[in-house]
Amino acid sequence: MIAHIDGIVSDKSTDSVVIDCGGVGYELSVSTATLSACPPVGKSAKLYAHLNVREDAMELYGFISKEEKNMFLRLTAVSGIGPKSALGILSTLSVHDISVALVAGDINALARAPGIGKKTAQRLILELKDKVSNDDLTGAAVSPAFVPAAQSAQAEAIEALMALGYPSSEAAKAVSRVDKQFDKANDIIFQALKLMGGGI
Repeated sequence: MIAHIDGIVSDKSTDSVVIDCGGVGYELSVSTATLSACPPVGKSAKLYAHLNVREDAMELYGFISKEEKNMFLRLTAVSGIGPKSALGILSTLSVHDISVALVAGDINALARAPGIGKKTAQRLILELKDKVSNDDLTGAAVSPAFVPAAQSAQAEAIEALMALGYPSSEAAKAVSRVDKQFDKANDIIFQALKLMGGGI
């Protein structure tokens, strides 16, 4: 099994990256998040990989982080979610946002992804909400280089609420309902506490 591809970026398109590794160009289908984080053509890059084998094709998928790859594998384990749909979800929501949506039961957030209707979103939540770890919610498992500031603040707020004794699902649900105009952890915590009736 191919775990990762480490080489020089030789080409990039809207949904794939070609990495030259030992004179062989490997084309990997990627999410928009991985595409934007991938170095420019001519620079070295390492993408985590998954080889999907079908009757009529062998498809290679690339991910900028282990966390993105792990989420892709979780998503594709759900009936009716193929690799293309999983990439669509990862292109619409970050790994952290997917984790929060699953635990919070946020059907509308998941349904924003192309080809994902509300019934499919419900199935994703039903099958995956118990597989989301606290590290997924708080961002503890993700390298800071891959975490936008706003997302980091949300993760910090969830962690703080959990430290106060709130269950992870309740903390995630409250934080997901806080207006996006609040982008500092303290503000998010305060607003989430108000939503949960524990305002100070």
